[in-house]
Amino acid sequence: MRDILPDVVKVWTRIDDVAKDCLGRFGYHEIRLPIIEFTALFERGVGGATDIVEKEMFSLESREGDSLTLRPEGTAGCVRAALQNGLAFNTVSRLWYRGPMFRHERPQKGRYRQFEQIGAEVFGIASAALDAELIDINRQIFQGLGVSEYTRLRVNTIGSPEERKAYAQSLKTYLDGHREALDDDSVRRLERNPLRILDSKHPVTREVVAGAPKIDSCLGKDSRCHFERVLALLEALNIDFETDPYLVRGLDYYTHTVFEFETDRLGAQGAVSAGGRYDGLVETLGGRPTPGAGFAIGVDRLALLVNEAQQRAPAARTDILYGVSTDQAALGHVMRIANRLRGDIPGLSVVVDTQGGRMANQMRRADREGASWALIAGESEIAAGVWSLKPMREVGEQQRLTYDALVDRLSKDHGGIS
Repeated sequence: MRDILPDVVKVWTRIDDVAKDCLGRFGYHEIRLPIIEFTALFERGVGGATDIVEKEMFSLESREGDSLTLRPEGTAGCVRAALQNGLAFNTVSRLWYRGPMFRHERPQKGRYRQFEQIGAEVFGIASAALDAELIDINRQIFQGLGVSEYTRLRVNTIGSPEERKAYAQSLKTYLDGHREALDDDSVRRLERNPLRILDSKHPVTREVVAGAPKIDSCLGKDSRCHFERVLALLEALNIDFETDPYLVRGLDYYTHTVFEFETDRLGAQGAVSAGGRYDGLVETLGGRPTPGAGFAIGVDRLALLVNEAQQRAPAARTDILYGVSTDQAALGHVMRIANRLRGDIPGLSVVVDTQGGRMANQMRRADREGASWALIAGESEIAAGVWSLKPMREVGEQQRLTYDALVDRLSKDHGGIS
């Protein structure tokens, strides 16, 4: 876990803004969920044989003796909220959320024990078109952030729960014959969750997996047709993808379509976003049979990609107007005018020197702040109803301007941001 410092917060804020705008344009509504839930929610929803439940959750006992857990993922909590608040039945609900998740994993680049996610969940739609829409939302968010070139999309189907169970048995039979070649984690998973072995990064295990049966051998007509429609819609949307028969995702609730946007820029931690369909989860958590699907974006990892894209792009101009004053009376005047300027010139950062003191010291602080201009107010400016504007980064003369002329000058030099 770590502190999120101001330079990282700026990137996270940009990601939030782009995602919020994109999700809003697709008709999704924000929901805010508790960080802590009853442990049983995740045991039932995520699956008792998953790595998350077996060894990654941060759990504690309440004073009343209840087992509580810091949320390791967002889908189960969102389904619980939809059930409790009547958002999952006889309606179509498109919801999205953001916030911290918690897993006791070994920290690596882009992976922390407290990590940030932006997620979306949809209830009430069983069609392949929703699966394609969720993938398209991810694609458009990455485009808006300028990181599409760093990601690739993998898709697969794991069929219905019955087909998935049949495939798990087929896979287990095959892997049993290669047990001695499997790494320790895979041997442990073999009895309880053999599909997770398909995600192994162990080189020898991966060689074994390469010869394993594929899930399409267990798929029925309906599952095949659903997946074919998803792929056709992705092609219609001009979304590049590759099918990966070994992509299964690590959570028990998935059915049919699963997908993952990954990158090769972050080492072993390649997944930036992932999701899929979970048509049985609402019923598992006590509701009526209701189709569902969703995704989650890893903000920590996405921020690393955004940083790389920004380093390759031309440096963005950051304009700061720094207000200085000759005395306390002038300081109040500067603070009032700073508020007007923040409203009249959106995007312009206006910093007021509230320390006061000698003018030379204030100008040095303006320089350290990286100010583009200094706005100076003293007795003579106040008497004349003008402001002195001094360029700090470019050659130019200090000018005395009326407020309207000041706004006009700053708007033009600032690039006319609105």
